[in-house]
Amino acid sequence: MLGKDGATWLDRLHMQLARNLRANGWSQAEIAEIMGSTQSTVSRMAHRELPEMAGTSDEATIDGWAHEIALAMRQLGSQSKPTRQRFVMEIAFGPGQVLRFDKSLTGSDLDSDQEQTALLKRLEWAVSRIDINKISPWMPAVGMNIACCLENSSSTAEVAAFPGKVSIVDDRLRHHDTPAFGASNHLANMLLSARHNDSDKTAILNIKPPASGEDIEQMCENLDLNLTFAPKGELVPHQGIDVILDEGAFGWEPSLYILAHNPLELIDRMHNIIAAF
Repeated sequence: MLGKDGATWLDRLHMQLARNLRANGWSQAEIAEIMGSTQSTVSRMAHRELPEMAGTSDEATIDGWAHEIALAMRQLGSQSKPTRQRFVMEIAFGPGQVLRFDKSLTGSDLDSDQEQTALLKRLEWAVSRIDINKISPWMPAVGMNIACCLENSSSTAEVAAFPGKVSIVDDRLRHHDTPAFGASNHLANMLLSARHNDSDKTAILNIKPPASGEDIEQMCENLDLNLTFAPKGELVPHQGIDVILDEGAFGWEPSLYILAHNPLELIDRMHNIIAAF
């Protein structure tokens, strides 16, 4: 929705702001510091042509914003530090159909409770991103699950997942409850075991292997993914782990575990893997 227009007006705003401050005696270092940029970028802003907006009225609006912001910043001085940024975005699709977002960015870190709450929300967002048409043929008989943890997690109680399983019911993905910490022992243990070898991974899910072991090895090679194995759930250590294959045994369902740095990246990786077959 924002696309090229969004990038263009933001570029123009930054360029006009940098030029205004430079013309009023600020150094490139001072401009770079307060804009969160680099001196080389500020230098390029001074010599590039200004990007054109869709209409000249929009250009006048953006240039006016830059002038007002620069004026305020000059009064505050180059040593002032922004403590909060508030963004308001409104998108109208038609009469009575308006999306409006009014959010503040502070640059501060979440505390431990907030981090856990944010992680649970990302799990729910991740499930909503799953393409049911892609996952349907590879849904395990016992259902699938998604688990994730914070970077300092070390026990299954610190790994979040969906209680029970995520399954397909009436052509829709269903889960019995909202995600919670300590909800999946098996998947949590697999994730923690993998993190001993690859601490960057904080999210994992399981699907039915979409092909034979040889085909999966070839897929991983084609997609530049690191593959290891876990016969009957016992992980074989490997430096860097993106995919884990448990080929199963008598009375033991085969599983393909996919790992990523966060839940949203995990779903994208799963879709890419499925599309490769």
